[in-house]
Amino acid sequence: MEKRDVIKSYTAANLEDRRARGESRTDLARVRAKSDAELERDIASDPDLRDIPEDWHMAAEAVMPVPKKLLSLRLDAEVIEWFRSQGPGYQTRMNAVLRAFVEQRTKQTTTTAHGPSSA
Repeated sequence: MEKRDVIKSYTAANLEDRRARGESRTDLARVRAKSDAELERDIASDPDLRDIPEDWHMAAEAVMPVPKKLLSLRLDAEVIEWFRSQGPGYQTRMNAVLRAFVEQRTKQTTTTAHGPSSA
């Protein structure tokens, strides 16, 4: 079974209806009964959070999505195959890599044109 076959999307209203019918698989009573120390231990042992710095949110920015433009582009087959091998969303990741490149180059150009900032 492919991963996309098991992923389901729900609206907030769908989730509320499921909770009202007792279909939630979250044991909220167990979660609410945990002490702060138990919650901290659970968070610290979560492998999905292992490499995230504690202050990650300090550099976070709210980003409003902008409409994408359709483009026909020729890329090396190996590049496409690598991104596709990373799973669904490969085009979004390719866009993110290109965006990071543009942002870095923009910073370098700004620093070069105006000298190093003192901020």
